[in-house]
Amino acid sequence: MVAWKLCFAKAVGAARPQAKLDAMQRILSTYLFVSKKLTPELLAEIHNAGFQAIELFSSRGHFDFTNRQEVRTLGQVLADNKLQLASLHAPTSRDFGPNREGGTPISITEVERVRRIEAMDELKRAIDVAEDLPFSRMILHMGGHRDTPDPRRRDAAFSSLEHLILHAKHAGVTICVENTTSEMGEPAQLRAFLEETRLPGLRFNFDIGHANLVAGAQEERVATAFETMREHVVSVHIHDNLGDKDAHLLPHDGSIDWPAALKLFASLPGGAIPLTLEPKEKTGPDAPSLVEQITAAAKSLDRLEEDAQQV
Repeated sequence: MVAWKLCFAKAVGAARPQAKLDAMQRILSTYLFVSKKLTPELLAEIHNAGFQAIELFSSRGHFDFTNRQEVRTLGQVLADNKLQLASLHAPTSRDFGPNREGGTPISITEVERVRRIEAMDELKRAIDVAEDLPFSRMILHMGGHRDTPDPRRRDAAFSSLEHLILHAKHAGVTICVENTTSEMGEPAQLRAFLEETRLPGLRFNFDIGHANLVAGAQEERVATAFETMREHVVSVHIHDNLGDKDAHLLPHDGSIDWPAALKLFASLPGGAIPLTLEPKEKTGPDAPSLVEQITAAAKSLDRLEEDAQQV
């Protein structure tokens, strides 16, 4: 994932702020190679491609966030490569091997109390990374792919988040719930949940790729989803798709109108928001090497910079 800060400068006599891309921080999510062990060599390649920070995907087979020595070692490797830990993506399953998809799903909407507590404990372990390796945001999904927004699951989510927000606050971390393709993760559901619960400190991470998959006219999906979440958005995941499946393509490889999207992001008050690039690894006999994919990710940001200059 790559992240930028969109900064706004007001020209003399201008009627409203004019957006520009300034002091871009390039952040790459390790979701790109989540099926592989995170190694110093991979982090060196990220640095060599011009990235300045990472978002760490919490998957034990990828990086054991529960191992304090491993966390401290990561901190040293990041420092050696002049990389920062910008954010951490919460674990989505309890996995202990490289096959993340084979793990037991983690959900804060678990109705069964014992399983909900187990899920919260795993999420707290991820937050505790900040004790040795500070980061500012943890990105969290609201339930699993099949979770429906019934009252019991909403109550479970409220109970979970109430505990997690307090735990995160003590660590200097903001919990950011992300819009997903599940019913509970739809932008309208997230906004309604926050308005009803009024959980202090809870914020949103806007995922533009997921927004491009919601119902409605494709040319309106991103803007509609963004406007629904706008007031509480503090970070963005950027990736592309063709509006049919969550492909996690690089920007401009799908159907998203990126100049229009950047204009939306630039309209947020406050003047700065991190954008994190979150592509998915290409696999198969004809797939580019991982180093080539990291390089391509960096180049996709160059083009987005050009788009931003037109905003």
